[in-house]
Formats: sequence, structure tokens, C-alpha cells
Amino acid sequence: MASDSEKSNQITHNDPPTNESGREGLVVPAEEPAHGSPGVTSPPLSHLTPLIDRARDYVEAASSTNTRRAYASDWKHFSSWCRRNGVSATSGDPQTVGLYITALASGEATANRCPAAVATIERRLSAICWNHTQRGLSLDRKDRTIATILAGIRNRHAAPPRQKEAILPEDLLMMLDTLDPGSLRGMRDRAMLLIGFAGGLRRSEIVALDLGRDQTEDGNGWIEILKDGLLVTLRGKTGWREVEIGKGSSSASCPVDAVQQWIKFGKIAHGPLFRRVTGKGKRVGPDRLNAQEVSRLVKRTAARAGIRGDLSEKEREKLFAGHSLRAGLASSAEVDERYVQKQLGHASAEMTRRYQRRRDRFRVNLTKAAGL
Repeated sequence: MASDSEKSNQITHNDPPTNESGREGLVVPAEEPAHGSPGVTSPPLSHLTPLIDRARDYVEAASSTNTRRAYASDWKHFSSWCRRNGVSATSGDPQTVGLYITALASGEATANRCPAAVATIERRLSAICWNHTQRGLSLDRKDRTIATILAGIRNRHAAPPRQKEAILPEDLLMMLDTLDPGSLRGMRDRAMLLIGFAGGLRRSEIVALDLGRDQTEDGNGWIEILKDGLLVTLRGKTGWREVEIGKGSSSASCPVDAVQQWIKFGKIAHGPLFRRVTGKGKRVGPDRLNAQEVSRLVKRTAARAGIRGDLSEKEREKLFAGHSLRAGLASSAEVDERYVQKQLGHASAEMTRRYQRRRDRFRVNLTKAAGL
């Protein structure tokens, strides 16, 4: 979502609570807060230091890396606006927050002077409330002042979400044809595209996979190669779940074959499944890929395959991303909707339907059914 959050050793009025590694820190009450802050990150007793460090790890695990980075960036923006306007960022005053989101909606608080998107405003409001909570302060986003202004912003500025284009099976096959099947990078990218599509996985879920269980500290899942397919166990937004990925109808489109080939020729024996290829494409390094690499891969191969060639390069750049694979499965799988919902890990069928681009469109013609 954003660049790494700023590093800080102590809490100030203008920065989110962090420790020396840039992560949100655990605010431990002290008899005398340092530098006028609501709390300090140093423990009251030295023998509790290991517990404090472990507690910080749990604080970090409570939200995703992207969420923490976004919240840190949003709080910095809000604090800067407060300084420029001579008001306190930590006062918990609903009127201050109401004026801030008004400035965002009008463009007065944005760098390009353009109104901020409603989704951006809502996320920044969430970040402001979260930061107040971390400081032991009270700010109710349901306060009449904030809620009424936000409702007016939604009514005036809300627009339909811009969804990423779905990568359909025929599109995916053309994208796979752009890869070098004999190179390590080509094998890895082929496996990533196929497992991402067939599993309906998020880009973060793809790169977080390990070869086996409990092999790395930063892994959020692992794979098991079984007789009939691939069993993926992963921890996503909704908790742990199992994803079954069956074999394809041909070796060219089989995600299981692609993963096995990558493991064999990449000599992956332990740790992260998808890694960086180094040495001019001749060696597989130990480092795990980041989620952005999946998005870049989808954009790059879609462009090379000429998908949506009727659009400019800039338009296509915005149209495709990692979610295009997930949307592609939801839009293409001709099975009962509940199976697609389970595969994508959605809590409701309504969320699954949001991913189904063009599926069932005009299949039922109510105009004719009504007699016209």
C-alpha cells in the first residue's frame, strides 16, 4: 500500500507508536511519561524486556504489514495537517477530525489539490482512530459530527469501485506462452501464475508459501503434493484454510506439474517456495519474493500477450494486477458458487459475486420474461 513506515524509538504526538525496527510498539505505562508522550516503549523492569519484545511481536501480528504501513502513512499525513493548522492531532476532538476529512474531500489537504477518494478518506479515518486507541485516547468515529460529515462525503463523492480485469483461462494460456519454459525464471513464473489462478490466491498468499510446514518464521502457509493434486494450507485474511488445487487437463496448463517442475529444477528443498532467481537467471537465491513481484508478473505477461490490446499501455497497466488471477477463477469456474466461495476463502457469497466479472451477465433476460 505504501512505503515502509518511519522508524522511531519513542512515541511523540505526531508519530505512531513504534519501536526501533519501525514496527508499532507496545505502549507500557510509566510513572513519568518521557518527552510529554502518553507512554514509553521502555519496560519498567529490565527482567521484563523479553516479554515486552514478544508482546510487540504479537501487536505486529494483529494486523498485516500493508495495513501497518498504510496507518503509519495516514497518521503522518493527519499530524502534518494538524501542525499546519495549529490544532492538536491527539486531542480526540471530533470537530478536528471532521474538518480534516472535509479538507480531504475538497482537495485542500491533498498534494495535487484533487479530492481524495472516499475509500482513502475512510481508511485515514480508521488510521486516526487506531492511533488514538494505541495512545489510550478516546475518539469515536460514530460521533455525530464525524458520522454526518462522512455520510455527506459518501453521498456527494462515492463512486463505483474500480475492479481489476479478470484473467480468463484463454488469457492465462497466452500469458504462459510469453515465458521461457527452459529457464529457471520462466519455470518459477509459470508456477506462480498457475497456482495463483487455480487456487484463487491473493498475491501475498502466493509468496508466503513454504515447501513444508513450520519451515520459516515469515511463512504463512505450505504445500503438500498429493496423488490427485496440490493441497495448500495458508493463513489469509479470514484465518487458516485449506485450498485444493487439482491437476490440469494438460501439462501445459497443470499447476501441479508447474510447481513440481519448479521445485525440481530450482532445487528447492526447504523454506520459501517462490524465491528470487539470481546470477543472470542461473541460480535460485534464498530470499522470498515480495507480493509486488506477483503484480508485476501479471502486468508484464498480460502486456506481452497482447491482452486488451485495444487499450493504451498506461490503461492496461492500471487494469491488471495480482487480483486479476483471483477474479479470473471466480469468473471462469462453471461450478456451484459455494465451491468458488470456499476456494477464495470468502465469508459470504456476496463477496464472491464481486469477483465474478461478466459471469451470468444477461443470462437471464427479465425484459423478455416480462413480455417485452
